[in-house]
This record gives sequence, structure tokens and C-alpha cells, in this order.
Amino acid sequence: MISLPVIVSIIFVALVFDFINGFHDSANSIATVVSTRVLSPRTAVLWAALFNFSAAFLFEVKVATTIGKGVVQAHVPDARVLLAGLLAAIIWNLLTWYYGLPSSSSHTLIGGFAGAAVMKAGWGAIIVKGFVKIAIFIVVSPVLGFVFGFILMVIVLNVFRRSSPDKVDRYFRRGQLFSAAFYSLGHGTNDAQKTMGIIYILLISGGYLNSHSPIPIWVLLSCFLAMGLGTLCGGWRIVKTMGQKMVKLRPVDGFCAETGGAVMLLGTALFGIPVSTTHTITGAIMGVGATQKASAVKWGVATQIVWAWILTIPVSFLFGVVIYKALGLF
Repeated sequence: MISLPVIVSIIFVALVFDFINGFHDSANSIATVVSTRVLSPRTAVLWAALFNFSAAFLFEVKVATTIGKGVVQAHVPDARVLLAGLLAAIIWNLLTWYYGLPSSSSHTLIGGFAGAAVMKAGWGAIIVKGFVKIAIFIVVSPVLGFVFGFILMVIVLNVFRRSSPDKVDRYFRRGQLFSAAFYSLGHGTNDAQKTMGIIYILLISGGYLNSHSPIPIWVLLSCFLAMGLGTLCGGWRIVKTMGQKMVKLRPVDGFCAETGGAVMLLGTALFGIPVSTTHTITGAIMGVGATQKASAVKWGVATQIVWAWILTIPVSFLFGVVIYKALGLF
């Protein structure tokens, strides 16, 4: 049984992570709509935060259940493991935000959590099937984002091939309001649920819930609210990387990237697969850029981003190991 003050403290840290997740990943929802100047930065984050939070009332919590039951064996998590995993994820998110790199908040949480769990109970603590599924989608989510963005862009270019650039621009400036909202729903559905999964594990390991209990409504609402507030604050360094440095976007490009990414996110959420919203939208932006010409994508910037993706889980895993050992000194 974990004492109530410890439970409350770890829930607070989890919600801080969720806030930083929203702050760090706000670029996923708003980079395209800000870069195309369809919305001002402040209006864009308000729009994204609204739909991030709205996702709480529209979709099931299958992703949270996967994180809660599908990554680490049920008997392993305790207060120290969960706290170490959260702190590892917070540190990596802040580091990548500082350098303007759109890394995955989902994967850093999973990596930190797994590192702390292995430190406590050995490699047997990991549920291999769940971890492999997540690892596969590190590759699959940006590839499918690329494919969906590319296909949508090709369709749109063919449908509007006889229209003037001004007319196309006018249509898709309006269309981006809907595509940004659609993507923000997918972002909220996927990312807020990861923190819900951690709090759910904490309440089970503390003896406040059993493994068959539903996720309490206060957990759901507090996680979506924390992430929505984080989105509202906006991680502008990463917005600049995604919306300006990688590909120069027009409203039609932003519409296709957001719509393609949203289809990918909502599809995986229906099956309870926790994917990276960052990987997905980055892949979609590159797919849209590739329809123009290969040189439209700044592959040097894209390579830096991919390296951040590759390093996220192993570095977060090591952070989880180190922080777990450090917490044992107190």
C-alpha cells in the first residue's frame, strides 16, 4: 500500500509531465496552421487546446489501457519506478524542447518507465509483445504519416489543377481550421492517455483500484486538462523547426499534412496503439513536401529529427535507470 501523500505527489509529477507534453508537442497541432499564417500563434494554441481537451469526451481510453497493462508486468510498478519514469521523461522533453527537436513524449515516457522497471525487477519486467508493438510503430507511424500526406496532396493537386493559386489558397485557408481541429483531436486522444495510464498503474499498485477497475473520470479529465493547458503555452522552438525549417508550407500543404496525420492517429487510437504524434505529423509534412520536389524537404533538418527519434527510448531508458538508483539513496 502506497501512502496517500506519496500518491498525491506522484500524480502531481504526472500532471506536470502531461503539461510539458502539451507544451512540447503543441507544435504537432499548430506548426502548420501558424506557419501558413491561417491563424495567429495565440489563436492557434487556443484552437488546439480546445480540441485536445474535447477528445476526453469523444473517444475510448484504449491507449491508456495499453500503457497501464501492456508495457510492464503488473506486479513491478511501485512509487519509485513510476516517479523515476516520469522524471526521466520530463528531463528528455525539456532537453529536446531547448534544442527545438520534435521528439516523442510518448516514447520518452515508455523508455523511462521501462528503464526504472528493469532496474527494479530485471528484463523479465518488460511485456515483450507490448513493447515490440510500440517499437514497430516508431517506424510505421512516420512512414504512414508520409504516405497519407503524400496521397492526399496528390489527390488535391489533381482535383484543383485547373484552379488558380489564389483560389486554392483561399479554399484551404478555411480548410485548415478543420484539419487543425481534426489533428488536435487525434493528438489529445493519443497523448493525454499515456499519463492516464501511468496514474492508473499508480492507483492499482497503491491499492486504491484493482486491475479490473475502469479509469476514474477525475483521472481522465485532469490529464486532458493538463495537456490542454500545456498546449496553450506553446513550445515555439519546435513550432519553428517543424513549420519553417523542414518544409516551407502553404495552406493546402498544411491541410493535407494535418488531415493525413489525424487519420493515422485516430486509427491507431481505436486499436489502443500508443504512437508518436510527433513522428506522425513530421512524416506527413515530409510527405507533402515530397510532392513538390525532393529538395523541398530540408533533409539535413529531417536527419537531425530522426536521430532524436532513434535516441529517445534508449536515452530515456538510461535516465530511468539512473534516476531509479538515485531515488534509492533517499
